[in-house]
Amino acid sequence: MSRKLPKGEAALPLVLQDFLPYRLAVLAEAVSRSIAQVYTARFDLSRDEWRVLAALAETGTMKTRDAALYATLDKMQVSRAVAGLERAGLIDREEDAGDRRNRILTLTPAGRALLRRLTPMVQAREDFLLEALEPEELAVLDRAIDRLLERARQLERQG
Repeated sequence: MSRKLPKGEAALPLVLQDFLPYRLAVLAEAVSRSIAQVYTARFDLSRDEWRVLAALAETGTMKTRDAALYATLDKMQVSRAVAGLERAGLIDREEDAGDRRNRILTLTPAGRALLRRLTPMVQAREDFLLEALEPEELAVLDRAIDRLLERARQLERQG
């Protein structure tokens, strides 16, 4: 990982494999792919569809625009995911009386049934990954993620 250089020492060229954003992206992608094997191969869901389903499982109902923020997807990704989930009969999409441009999303009974089968499988994969860490390491990781996320958001706000 890149470190602060002593005062007066020239900066070395960036080493991509040591650059925090790159390392986090590689880790996130590897973890995501390892979990995606379950919902893609066994349930024919895309990553975006899985995220929308998981968000709805947690919130009950959700506006389409809120699903984008909640699942960290852009509007087009949510639109495609919602269309696929609706075609598969896993969610319902109704007009938002307060904003006709928006839709309210809810899980169908089929969507809830799918999640009851799928959730233990993805949680087992998460458990396997986290078993690599001692409880103290997991606590440190959780705190570090929270702190880094707050710092990243601070930088975003500052521009």
